[in-house]
Amino acid sequence: MAEQGQGGSHLAHVALTSFIGTTIEWYDFILFGVAAATVFDKLFFPALSPNAGTLASFATFGVAFVARPFGAALFGHFGDRIGRKPIFILTLLITCVGTLGIGLLPTYAAIGLWAPALLLMTRLMQGVAVGGEWGGAVLMVVEHAPPSKRGFYGAWPQAGAYLALALSNGAFYLVGLLPEEQFLSWGWRIPFLASVVLFFVGLYARRHVLESPAFRDVRESGRRPVVPLIQLFRTQKRGLIIGCASLGAANISFYVATVFILSYGPETVGISQKAVLSSIVVAALVAVPLNLLGAAISDRVGRKRLIIGGAIFTAVLAFPFFWLFDTGNPFLVGVALVLMVAVSSAVTYAPLSSFIAELFDARVRYTGAALSYQLAGTVLAGPSPFIATALYSKAGSPWVTAVYIMAGCGITVVALLPRWQKPERLGDVDHRGASRR
Repeated sequence: MAEQGQGGSHLAHVALTSFIGTTIEWYDFILFGVAAATVFDKLFFPALSPNAGTLASFATFGVAFVARPFGAALFGHFGDRIGRKPIFILTLLITCVGTLGIGLLPTYAAIGLWAPALLLMTRLMQGVAVGGEWGGAVLMVVEHAPPSKRGFYGAWPQAGAYLALALSNGAFYLVGLLPEEQFLSWGWRIPFLASVVLFFVGLYARRHVLESPAFRDVRESGRRPVVPLIQLFRTQKRGLIIGCASLGAANISFYVATVFILSYGPETVGISQKAVLSSIVVAALVAVPLNLLGAAISDRVGRKRLIIGGAIFTAVLAFPFFWLFDTGNPFLVGVALVLMVAVSSAVTYAPLSSFIAELFDARVRYTGAALSYQLAGTVLAGPSPFIATALYSKAGSPWVTAVYIMAGCGITVVALLPRWQKPERLGDVDHRGASRR
């Protein structure tokens, strides 16, 4: 059966292609978050107070997360009906168009309220495309991989997200070296416009990937559902709920540590924005190999066990993270970010791609995996910087934000502890790495 994996050379090519493509898509998506925390309040919401402008910027950042489930349902439908590969390419194109649009937008000073309105529209375009991207990138790898290595290969798209985090923060660090007037005038646009180069790299890589063997099996058997979304809700709602909740620890901690902290550091702690950006770049680069290592471990000890352990570790880290960060010492700030962004992600985020894919059978796997991931993004990830900022503004202390991170970890642990999951659906072969999640 094709479900059992593909040959080594093509599998390596698929993994690398997914890594490159996901890096490009998440570069575009994360770039907006960096800009929202550093410059969009000044360019698109100058009439508001600094705190209100930051909240408005984070609100536009969160809008994409509302759009992502719609993208997941739309592209999941076609991914389960016509194949993983066409959607794999289309989502890359749409994300690039949205990002270029942001780089070309007039600001509030030029066109008034039309500026934030257009910013919102381009962000929605990004959200819809990314809603379909993650599912396609993950399934192309996981469905090609042998059962004993699904965790490791499934983590390549996850690792790409961290390289994207490094690139997006690094890009803003570099343009931030410009004089402030030039940075606010045109410098901030460069990282967005540069994404067109990355798009052609990703397109070239993705064109030569073969269709997923699992989808080919479904197509040849004539078992494709007419409406995958309806089939999913009829037969696999349980997997959808578990998949969403499993992301609580990873999502909230990640966006607090990489978006909220960009405004919290300079405005509250007094550490320079460049120091925070450079620390995030270092943490993200460390996260790339650690994610691959964590996912490989999940092939040996099981996904569920590793994710639960990671959620507990992240909850324990929540208060020390802010204690270290609040020192304002650049080295300790770097340590805090490496622990939260790199180490925590290696055990909470890295195994999730294969874990979520294994919750659904191949007929509705694209829809189920994408929708699980993106609904969690809407409920847990997108609002995180806004909620963290609002909580801090209300309490005047980061302790309440630390509790917020712990709450996200609790969602994951509660969802995964009960043994009410059905056996995995991707192929009950590797009992350590698959069934015993």
